[in-house]
Amino acid sequence: MATANTRTQADEALRRTVAAQIGPRRPGIIYRNVDGLFLVVDVQTEPDKARRMLNRRSAQFAVVVINLIDDRMLIVGSTWTSSDHIVHAPGAVTV
Repeated sequence: MATANTRTQADEALRRTVAAQIGPRRPGIIYRNVDGLFLVVDVQTEPDKARRMLNRRSAQFAVVVINLIDDRMLIVGSTWTSSDHIVHAPGAVTV
């Protein structure tokens, strides 16, 4: 039987894993990869909602983006990788 401390440690480990998979994607971030140029609209980290949004039983998160090349809104569950690159981060530019 799992103790409360074990459950807490497991929850924290999962939270860190999900955060690493989401990467720097936050609302307002623009990033690119081989699939396009994307504006992040929302990041959903509630597993039940992410699973419904993506229609995947194992989803832990969902990222709502707009492809800025063809203006399509998409919901993705892909992991941030070395082929993803931030183009613009709000607040990173000072005028």
